[in-house]
Amino acid sequence: MLKVLFAAAESAPFYKTGGLGDVAYALPQALAKAGVDVRVVLPYYGQLMPPLFQKEIQELAHFTLRFGQRDVFVGIKCLKLGAVPVYLIDNEEFFGRDHIYGDWDDGGRFGFFSLAVIEMLQVLDFIPDILHVNDWHTAMIPVLLKDKYSWVQPLAKIKTQLTIHNLQFQGWFGASVLEDVFGIGRQFFNDDGFAQDGQVNYLKGGINFADRVSTVSPSYAAEILTPAFGEHLDGTLRRQRGKLIGILNGIDTALYDPLTDPALAAPFDRFNLSGKAADKLALQQRVDLPASEAPLFGVVSRLTDQKGMGLLVQALGTLLAGSHAQVVLLGTGEPGLESAFQALAHQFSAQMATVIGFDVTLAQEIYGGADYSVMPSAFEPSGLAQMMAMRYGTVPIVHETGGLRDSVRPFDPRDGSGTGFSFADFTPATLGKMLLWAAAIYRDELLVYEGLQHHGMAEDFDWAIAAQEYLAGYRELTGQE
Repeated sequence: MLKVLFAAAESAPFYKTGGLGDVAYALPQALAKAGVDVRVVLPYYGQLMPPLFQKEIQELAHFTLRFGQRDVFVGIKCLKLGAVPVYLIDNEEFFGRDHIYGDWDDGGRFGFFSLAVIEMLQVLDFIPDILHVNDWHTAMIPVLLKDKYSWVQPLAKIKTQLTIHNLQFQGWFGASVLEDVFGIGRQFFNDDGFAQDGQVNYLKGGINFADRVSTVSPSYAAEILTPAFGEHLDGTLRRQRGKLIGILNGIDTALYDPLTDPALAAPFDRFNLSGKAADKLALQQRVDLPASEAPLFGVVSRLTDQKGMGLLVQALGTLLAGSHAQVVLLGTGEPGLESAFQALAHQFSAQMATVIGFDVTLAQEIYGGADYSVMPSAFEPSGLAQMMAMRYGTVPIVHETGGLRDSVRPFDPRDGSGTGFSFADFTPATLGKMLLWAAAIYRDELLVYEGLQHHGMAEDFDWAIAAQEYLAGYRELTGQE
């Protein structure tokens, strides 16, 4: 049986800040269903662990490892999540905090985690065939396996895969981390290793040393080879393009199901959409918008320029002034954008509701009750919201980039095909015209709109599909059938 250890800095349902947390939960579960002996390893953020799971945690082992010039305690805890064992690396100094990222010592914290993941393998007598690491927090593990631990025979045959969820975040730290954290020399402190502009770049090290590098959509894998999307690592990625692949993320179709979602006022599915009208009305009431049969556009997003929110502020002005459409927006982010969306809601109080904050239940109500879901991201490695929107019969409107391009088939007015609306020209004017066109289709060609709904709901984004692609790659790396 193929053995896989999946290492990440966060995972639902314990603690997550974004898409990485969703993937670290869902992909291992899907791999387990496919017959893989898959296990997950995470830091143990004791203050963040939900009480529901605290009572299930078992103490497995403890030991010390050499961290720079001192010995540091490592505790190994474990619990079971479905069929997947989850190991938790415990150290109060590094992980006893009420947040995951953003501290001055993050280089040391996640450097310690990377060392502890490797050191625990022999302690637990679990040597995986594949050690699958994610983003910069664990990207130094492939480096360490081929440098610091290359002489340890049980570890020598481990193959590594690095998944890049967002290339923007790379883990840049001073060169002193090599001695002060990892206890390694500087033989790889160069462009073919992990050096960049005189610093250590954790993600670059992972790209150069991992046996395979994957991103979370085929289009993003192609985009990051260019200067426009490569975040100054495009040259490194082009040199390593022979081991680069893109696999589109999935969603948990059991969790995100409009027929069983407790957040919705009325259940529905693609064979009977009658409940969606009640969900739209409930959403309008929830956010104090008047009951209306006008198209309702939903936005659930971080309010940042990367998510295209600067573009959207201007485009929504065009939509609201030029139609009777309604908008509900939920999110937090840059203060200037928060204020701009609040000002729009004040100006068009009968048409727009802006909710600054994040509410999981309200997010589901928006996916279930809105007619359109708007995602105008400047770049989007994978994106989950557009998949959830289609699952809930909410037609997506997206910028043609990354996973949005790979998951949304553009509407063709000649034959009514497609699953959503998409635009290539990243300008407020183009997005504004797209929103007005979508509003007109809903108003004047309801059968065409309903066709898009049904096409989207028929798409299959279950994680089982992506899991088979990962599994095929694992088998290729290890030579196992």
